[in-house]
Formats: sequence, C-alpha cells, structure tokens
Amino acid sequence: MAFCAKCGSSMEGGFCANCGAAAAGSGARSTGIEEHLASALCYVAGFVTGLLFLVLEPYNRNRTIRFHAFQSILFNASFIVIYFALGIAMPFGMQFMISPILILGAMAVWALLIYKAYNKERLVLPVIGPIAEKQV
Repeated sequence: MAFCAKCGSSMEGGFCANCGAAAAGSGARSTGIEEHLASALCYVAGFVTGLLFLVLEPYNRNRTIRFHAFQSILFNASFIVIYFALGIAMPFGMQFMISPILILGAMAVWALLIYKAYNKERLVLPVIGPIAEKQV
C-alpha cells in the first residue's frame, strides 16, 4: 500500500484522495505492512507497539494507524491506573476476588480491539477513544 508523502493518507491510484497530490516517484511510499495489519499490531504489546507505530515512518503519518496507536497507549495506561487504584483502595480479600475479573475483562477488550482493527473496523472506546481521536 502506498502513502501520500504530503498528507500521509493511503493512496490507491495516481493521486491522493485526501489532498490531491500526485503519486510521483518520491511522492508515494510503499510499505511492507498493510494498514489494517499495522492497526492491529498497535495493540499487541500495549505501550511498546503503540509507541513504536507513532515513531516509525510512514506509519506515523497514517491517521488510522495513529488513532489505534494512541488508543492502545491510553487503554493500557488506564488499565494500569485502575488496577493499582483498586489495589490500594480495596482490602486484600476483595482484591483477590476482583483482580481476576478485571484482568479477564481487559483481555477481552484487548482481543476485541485487535480483531476489529484487523477487520478494518474502528472501535472507539467510551472515554479514551475520543481522546485518541483528538490526538490524530
């Protein structure tokens, strides 16, 4: 898949559908990973892959991949904050019961995010999704 060198959106023809730039020799770049696969990979290792796709060229110019990278980072950060906040606020017996449920729920959402991103669907999580959309 080729990406526009001017705006970073994906190109399928001789011109960018977003900004109209021509796909000349240096105007478009080809990558080995397709957009939907890169979007799914943003979630695989949490912070690491989210940050990786925000740094690597040309993925950091693609709005869809940037959205999934930001949502991955925010999802993992919010899970860690909630997990430790509940650990501090609850007595040990309650932690022992709630912790597995919280972890299984986060893993289910994580797997759903990977599945939806791979199938070219955009799942916007309730609180962190709009924040991720603003960062794109």
